[in-house]
Amino acid sequence: MNRVRLNLLSIAALFLIALNICGCKESNHSLNYEVKHSGALRAIMSGNLDATVKLDTLSSMSNLYALGAFENLEGELQILNGKPYNSMVKDSLVVIDSSFDRKAALLVYAQIPVWTEITIPVSVKTKVALEEFIQVSAMNNGLDMGKPFPFLVEGEISSLDWHVIDWPKGDTSHTHEKHRNSGLNGTIKDREVEVIGFFSLHHKAVFTHHTTNMHMHFKTKDDLLAGHVDNLQLGNDTKLKLPKK
Repeated sequence: MNRVRLNLLSIAALFLIALNICGCKESNHSLNYEVKHSGALRAIMSGNLDATVKLDTLSSMSNLYALGAFENLEGELQILNGKPYNSMVKDSLVVIDSSFDRKAALLVYAQIPVWTEITIPVSVKTKVALEEFIQVSAMNNGLDMGKPFPFLVEGEISSLDWHVIDWPKGDTSHTHEKHRNSGLNGTIKDREVEVIGFFSLHHKAVFTHHTTNMHMHFKTKDDLLAGHVDNLQLGNDTKLKLPKK
């Protein structure tokens, strides 16, 4: 009888251990994330270019993805999986910096340990079509559309219009066109890129412009160019990545 009781106790103990292990795994894969931001586009457009956050306060965060603009609009910032690819204009050239030593006027960021990869259909080519595809894909994957979320687009693009801002000191008149043309801008074609973006139905003039629900930055696969995405035309082999729910 004692042996039976011991065996039953042993089985019960093993069952509890198994439950704990499953619980730990479930906890590890419970990928709740929060998109945070500092500063707002409306403040920048009104002429407030002051820093709102120091980047070094984010340097220890794991799985960090971010984009934004530096204080005084002296360049673009983009962070992919914890590594900065910050772009600035120096001597009429785009310079890439990988440090956390700067301050940002605008920053939006999240920590995403695991992504869900989705093939983008070849019929999705334009920026407008991509925005629609991202929204539908997010809904199909159970993301809360009442909250903002980050996304990645990876692969070869047919073309991508970009700029790296370098705002003239003392200029207090802000327009989207002046922002695009104040530093360097251009178009790249048939290049492998990684795009980091944030999508939200409720943050226009905060971290998305009033005409779109997304804000996108990019870097080329060779890490030689990075900046703000003004427009793009996708190639035939691109992937969308959304936070794994």
